[in-house]
Amino acid sequence: MVAAICREISLQKNYLNGVELQSVYFGGGTPSVLDLEDLTQIFEQIKHLHPIAKDAEITIEANPDDLTPEKLQDLRTYTPINRLSIGVQSFFDNDLKWMNRAHQALQARGAIEGALKAGFEDITVDLIYASPTTSDEQWKQNLETVFAYKIPHLSCYCLTVEEGTALGTFVRRGKQPPVDEEKAARQFDWLMHAAAKAGYEHYEISNFAMPGRYARHNTNYWFSEPYLGIGPSAHSFDGVSRQWNIANNALYLKSIASGIVPFEREVLTPDQRFNEYMMTSLRTMWGVNKNKLEEVFGEKYLSHFLNVAQGYVDTGVLEEKEERVRLTHQGKFFADRVAMEIFL
Repeated sequence: MVAAICREISLQKNYLNGVELQSVYFGGGTPSVLDLEDLTQIFEQIKHLHPIAKDAEITIEANPDDLTPEKLQDLRTYTPINRLSIGVQSFFDNDLKWMNRAHQALQARGAIEGALKAGFEDITVDLIYASPTTSDEQWKQNLETVFAYKIPHLSCYCLTVEEGTALGTFVRRGKQPPVDEEKAARQFDWLMHAAAKAGYEHYEISNFAMPGRYARHNTNYWFSEPYLGIGPSAHSFDGVSRQWNIANNALYLKSIASGIVPFEREVLTPDQRFNEYMMTSLRTMWGVNKNKLEEVFGEKYLSHFLNVAQGYVDTGVLEEKEERVRLTHQGKFFADRVAMEIFL
């Protein structure tokens, strides 16, 4: 797989037209299981074929049980990785057991403490709220634990039940309860208040950061910047089209070995691009930039947006400040619904 990834990097070398990379993200699963040699091989291939900014943000997603003191020291000393995304999810074992996570709460704390001791200053932690086992008090303690470690970035996701997953099947059969919407709203509200009190900026619906410590990689997604994804299931965007690799590992390896990148491609219509801009920009604290909207999409799209948005401004769901329109505190509970109402 590592060899195939390196081969695909070569096959896709012209996708970004030689633009200097501002971020590199090792994600999409559990890249922390890779050993030092594998990570180095992949990064050297990237560096060989793409210019990389000196201050580039280079992130790896990691499970707490993978982050032994030795692994952390190796990552810090021998790789260019300068940011860790740690999938904690909860600091309570009953939550982790229900979520079917491999690690325990003690390992989650150990991973964070080990990362700080190894010298990593740029760390983000993932947490999940509104699961059946996560009481309001446990949710508060989860947040207070992150704040106590002075973690500069935090991603918090509401439990979702999707069709085709084990959880979706259990809920449909009555073996697990559906998501408690009132509990989800209550814990999201507490999250917003507690994070603000601790000094975090709520810069995207699910993301909180100390001032200036936003995730550059994710922010580029939300600003519709081009990006290249490598590996099975990876998605790429060049500004006007999207493409995604096949998910099947065996077929991916076979295709790459033949010198062919196995992807499907979709050229976005102006309406689709407008809809994506609405979905991503409304989720951020920067909101929709009216000047950019008119410049990129034209007066017709701006007029449509303003007509629909005005009703939400009148009800306090959106607020308008100079050239920007963004969600209010109350509006953040309805982000997806607002965007869908604006969609074409």
